[in-house]
Amino acid sequence: KIAPKSTIYRFIKNFEERGSIIVKKASGSPRKSSKRQDRLLKRIQLRDRSATSAELAQEWQQAGVSTSARTTFGRWPGVKKGSKEATSLQKKNIRDRLIFCRKYSEWTAEDWGKVIFSDEAPFRLFGASGKRLVRRRKGERYHQSCVMPTVKHPDTIHVWGCFSSKGVGSLTIL
Repeated sequence: KIAPKSTIYRFIKNFEERGSIIVKKASGSPRKSSKRQDRLLKRIQLRDRSATSAELAQEWQQAGVSTSARTTFGRWPGVKKGSKEATSLQKKNIRDRLIFCRKYSEWTAEDWGKVIFSDEAPFRLFGASGKRLVRRRKGERYHQSCVMPTVKHPDTIHVWGCFSSKGVGSLTIL
């Protein structure tokens, strides 16, 4: 099967009506920017992922593109979502995590079943997390420029918990 019948019939109809199979130009107003200008906007957006559409439009206008914030908002092909909070990783932490992953990469589910994972963490009692919008593409959820670093606050409680292959342990307030 080469193509659906409907596609073939449409080509035949276009050829009979216009003498050509070329599709007519789409209706609507023409694009305000060229592909080159769109690439420029993409670079501007990647430079400051938390910038608003109005700020991006203003910077894009300075580069010579007559546009609005609404047009700028629609040009981003990625996902517009809140930034994730993640602990800022130092080079040493990154290296240590990589060593750990390589050391235990051959472990089986049975090996991991003998391990109890535990951790303690502070939780904020009051105050909002201060979510902010970032422009990111698929797969960039934890990209360094798409996360909002966490900051310690004095109004916290510390808790400890654990889990294993058998289930979760109790949560203990420290």
